[in-house]
Amino acid sequence: MNTENSVMVYIQQEGGKIADVSLELVSKARELADELGVPVSAALFGAQVAAEVSRIAALGADLVYLVEDPRLEFYTPIPYSKLMIRLIREHKPQIVLYGATTAGRDLAPRVASNLRVGLTADCTDLKIGDHTQKDREYKRILYQIRPAFGGNIIATIVCPEHKPQMATVREGVMRMNAADASRKAEIVRLSPSLAGEDLPTEILDRILEEKTVNLKGATIIVSGGMGVGSRENFSLIRELAEVLGGEVGASRAAVDAGLIGKEHQVGQTGTTVRPKLYIACGISGAIQHRAGMDESARIIAINTDPEAPIFSIAQYGIVGDLGEVIPRMIKAYKARA
Repeated sequence: MNTENSVMVYIQQEGGKIADVSLELVSKARELADELGVPVSAALFGAQVAAEVSRIAALGADLVYLVEDPRLEFYTPIPYSKLMIRLIREHKPQIVLYGATTAGRDLAPRVASNLRVGLTADCTDLKIGDHTQKDREYKRILYQIRPAFGGNIIATIVCPEHKPQMATVREGVMRMNAADASRKAEIVRLSPSLAGEDLPTEILDRILEEKTVNLKGATIIVSGGMGVGSRENFSLIRELAEVLGGEVGASRAAVDAGLIGKEHQVGQTGTTVRPKLYIACGISGAIQHRAGMDESARIIAINTDPEAPIFSIAQYGIVGDLGEVIPRMIKAYKARA
């Protein structure tokens, strides 16, 4: 299979399990590749990860470059960078996508710097389009779309002159396709070819902390913003979420103010969510927050300001003090339960 000019996805794995963001990016890569008329390739490095190839194929990958070695069980910068750079140079993809995770944010700039290509971080959308620059027209290049200037505008960034075009994308931003188990991918096994100087670090111990908040998987989220006023007042948000069987979310402003922990943050710099019901309490609706929740099936906004931007995307808006509105909502729900 000729994979030159493919759309490639770096597949992040942890303990042999693929990160959700990588599967989401395979789904997006399939969409972009179909528009370009090229295949989807994937780069998978690890110790024993061959069993995961079927999951990648089911979401749209045509070919998987597989490198297995016990020394690659966990991500370390130098060997992973060397492998990724070699792979890109040999197979010449036109687009390479990475998850905007701790590992992805470490790996992608190293690769971009070595290859002397552009890199756009934390994209919220990716599209294919044309671009004219200095009387030169570039056809079917990658539009890398993300908030800019503190989230006050949505910028479309292009890197037309050098390939591959590279971007990182946060988890939850792209929709994961329905898996098609009948899809198969060609597997190309590669030797790591790593020397001693390529492995200057050794992982002695790993400490993992389980997530206590599952915003991404929640079907109902009740979020609070600066309008909540205090940590104590967040008890109302928690009570409503508990009554509805949902999770507690928050805006970045509320997190930065210390009203609630960062693990609850929804938005461009937090978690991107698509619940069936999103209740925004005391949240003005800055573009960074809306980018992380505006695809919710139903949005209810509670705010004292009738001009708050959050009302522009809400199906139902309540102008009022959340200290009065939320207790009434709780009482009404309990009465019907």
